[in-house]
Amino acid sequence: MTTPWPPRRTARRPLAPHVAAPREPVDPARIGRRAVRRRAKGMDATAVATALEDARFDARQDSRHEDLADDVRSRAELAEWERLGQLLAAAPAGTAYDPDTDPAVQDELAAEASAAADREAAVREAQRTAARADELQALRELGALEQTEPRDGDEAARDELTRRAGGCAQADVDAWLARALAAHRGHYRDPAAREAAAGLLTPLVLAHAALLAELARLVPGARADELAFAARLAATEPEAAGDLAAFLARAVR
Repeated sequence: MTTPWPPRRTARRPLAPHVAAPREPVDPARIGRRAVRRRAKGMDATAVATALEDARFDARQDSRHEDLADDVRSRAELAEWERLGQLLAAAPAGTAYDPDTDPAVQDELAAEASAAADREAAVREAQRTAARADELQALRELGALEQTEPRDGDEAARDELTRRAGGCAQADVDAWLARALAAHRGHYRDPAAREAAAGLLTPLVLAHAALLAELARLVPGARADELAFAARLAATEPEAAGDLAAFLARAVR
């Protein structure tokens, strides 16, 4: 039996965007400093002073050329030769330069390691957010979002879904988060998470949640479909919805 050509295509959900691995940013000044340290290793104060004079001569020559006058790497190399000259001038006679015992080098390496760890942590967090966004999207398609307990980081997953949709608001996810926030479900059981939500969710979601919470106090046991108007009010007039929630809070208390 022959296979039809072209092969039949089946519907597939688009893959989540790839999260790039952390890459060390290019820093010409750092490259220049490292080049000087490699060259200076084993030099004494006299040799460093000679290298410094050569670097100053090169800098004067470069200043005559507009395209070289502001070269970041060259300026960093000159500054590093000057620093090494001062370092060895203050050291005992005959001391040879060793970057492994240079406090400034060790501090720089520690700062670079910390920055690299921060970049890696940011990528891991972005990967977790993308995976959770995929999960929420699947739950939406299955109609099971409302039965899902929200958890820490879902606000960022909501933003990721919005980004993937080209900035379009995710009305169903927004409503799910608002209902969870109003009912203190999932991670919103923690007061700290509810407080943090004020800076993570949009005014629309926050106004919707506040209004739902006050309506639930007024009419305990009200069904979600009976309170659907709260979502419409928050979507069209989030500020008015927030004001109404504050007014109801005073009235109930």
